[in-house]
Amino acid sequence: MRRPLLPRLTLSRKIFLALATLLVLLLLIFTAFSIVGLQRGLGPYAAEIQIRRMTWLAEGLQKKYAADGNWESLRRDGLIWPRLQWGERDVAGAQLDGRRLPPWYGRSGPPPGGPGDGLLPLQERAFPPPPLDEGGNGGPDMIFEHLGVTDAEGGYVAGARVNPADAARLPLMQRNRVIGYLVLAPPAVFRGQVDRAFLARQSGFLAWTGLVGLMLALLLSWLVARRWLAPIDGLSRAAQEIAHGRLHTRVRVDGTDEIALLGQTFNSMAERLDTIETSRRAWLADVAHELRTPLAAMRAEIEALQDGVRRFDDKTALRLHRQVMRLGQLVDDLRSSMREPDDVTTHGTAAFATVFPFMLLTEAVETMRERFAQRDIAVDTRRLGSVDNGLAMRGDAPRLHQVFMNLLENALNYTDAGGSLRLSASVEGSTTDGLLHLRFDDSAPGPLVHEVPRLFDRLFRGEASRSRETGGSGLGLSICRTIVEEHGGSIDASPSPMGGLRVIVTLPLSPAP
Repeated sequence: MRRPLLPRLTLSRKIFLALATLLVLLLLIFTAFSIVGLQRGLGPYAAEIQIRRMTWLAEGLQKKYAADGNWESLRRDGLIWPRLQWGERDVAGAQLDGRRLPPWYGRSGPPPGGPGDGLLPLQERAFPPPPLDEGGNGGPDMIFEHLGVTDAEGGYVAGARVNPADAARLPLMQRNRVIGYLVLAPPAVFRGQVDRAFLARQSGFLAWTGLVGLMLALLLSWLVARRWLAPIDGLSRAAQEIAHGRLHTRVRVDGTDEIALLGQTFNSMAERLDTIETSRRAWLADVAHELRTPLAAMRAEIEALQDGVRRFDDKTALRLHRQVMRLGQLVDDLRSSMREPDDVTTHGTAAFATVFPFMLLTEAVETMRERFAQRDIAVDTRRLGSVDNGLAMRGDAPRLHQVFMNLLENALNYTDAGGSLRLSASVEGSTTDGLLHLRFDDSAPGPLVHEVPRLFDRLFRGEASRSRETGGSGLGLSICRTIVEEHGGSIDASPSPMGGLRVIVTLPLSPAP
């Protein structure tokens, strides 16, 4: 079979690729928006810096407003605004003879087109354009083409018509009152070499920052995929081992997070499966042993008859019949013990009818009373009289009778001669929809403490007080649990105050017909 050219995409690789793709997209978007934001934000920032340096022009405008008392002359006379830009000291007089350089002259040189030895009187020349920006492109980036004046309400006064929402503003004050604004619109495009170099440096810095962030993000994604998802790969491999029958497989658990909890749950499940498989093997071995005992006895009897050692008489027939009956009882017990409580939903509930548990228990006691007397075991039923004998429930009478017979048989087999069995009852809640508790207390000997939780397991028999000759097949209590749970009840065992075993049967009551 040909191997795939590409490696199999495990869950760890899928998560890594998904995280890496997401982080790359986020970093690219972040870098792109940062560069665009820088390009768009640099213009307003530069405009704000430039307008803050134009205090000389703001002072001239404030003096002009103080001289006129309003902005009307600046609105009507188109020559006043250029003169103020050139830094003229007196813009109110009609005759200006002084020659002086504008404040920006030492930075940018004489304006283009003017004489090289100074400035002519203002009335003899036209105003040249303001200085170029540092790039010297001669384009629309000249600062004074974007400079204007507005009144206090934002109305246009002179210069460029600027959108006040986007422009940098320098307030013009008089006696602590705003009389207008000097506004400068940010340049739309940076064409100067210094501007382009600054943008290139900042864009390169953002690009390198994004690249370093991308590498760190990829490293973090790999560590996350390895740390958090590698245990899942281990769980997958362990599950395959369990599926192949290697129930001793366990996974390593580190930490206390959800994945660690999943690993602990898996280990508990594997341990439970291993325990169940071990119990199943032991159960099959016990069943084989139980079946072998009567079969071996029957074989011995038959071989003795064939060899002529024994003659076939009534005693031989009785022994063979006893072994056959024991074998049949064992098979019936095995079949009953294998029934689950859920089976009753499809087989038993339709056959349920109103039964009276006290009548069934009394019948079982009377059936066993002679056998208890032969073993010199007293049966005390006086505490049953404190409860109404007419209590009813829905159930299967023969199977409930089997429960009581098994419990009495168990007490008979595992109570020393001269002991006693005490039966008592109580009702929890109403007599029509409450719970009936039946207690079976016998005297010594009792099971060992560690054996009590296993008393209802199939084929379990305590070594201290049970034997194959008197202890039955070890299925009686298991059958009782199955039948009681079919009826919606429960059965529990604990050490008895009388020195033996206490078994409590709880059954749900129902109204009598």
